[in-house]
Amino acid sequence: MTNFYEMEIAGYKRRLPLCPLNPELYIAGFVMFGDVELTEACADALLAKAPEFDVIVTAESKGIPLAYAMARKAGTDYVVLRKGPKLYMVDIIRTDVSSITTDHVQTLCIGKLEADEIRGKRVLVVDDVVSTGGSLKSMEAILNKVGVDIVGKMFVLAEGHAADRDDVIYLEKLPLFNADGQPL
Repeated sequence: MTNFYEMEIAGYKRRLPLCPLNPELYIAGFVMFGDVELTEACADALLAKAPEFDVIVTAESKGIPLAYAMARKAGTDYVVLRKGPKLYMVDIIRTDVSSITTDHVQTLCIGKLEADEIRGKRVLVVDDVVSTGGSLKSMEAILNKVGVDIVGKMFVLAEGHAADRDDVIYLEKLPLFNADGQPL
């Protein structure tokens, strides 16, 4: 079996480890944490494709460094939907999220302070990978409750059938893999 999948992302080659979801299906693990060079290049490439926006929103996940880099380069703010309530949060809006890379249902939430900051604004949703769309659906549910205009949904990679979606913008397609490490 092949243990890695090599691909080019925003002009940089990276080797992604193959990780089993079950005995027959593997995904390539994409982690931007600590990869400043790639994060900056992806931020530039996504901003070149981005519609006009006022603020970036991401989930508390591996997309945070990307959202930060994009916001810094665009001169805007970014807001993180948290994985659980924090002491500073009041009047919390929350939803459950199910992701293929997490083995349990999680919660995403936003407090009144952050909700008030983004209400009525043009929001660009940003994350590292879209796959089944579970995390994206949860982010959209919270943002719709807050009352924002979602102007774009951007990802570095679109995994599997997510690459066929016409409502997301991404840099590269990422295949799913069989147990032998071959792309499906």
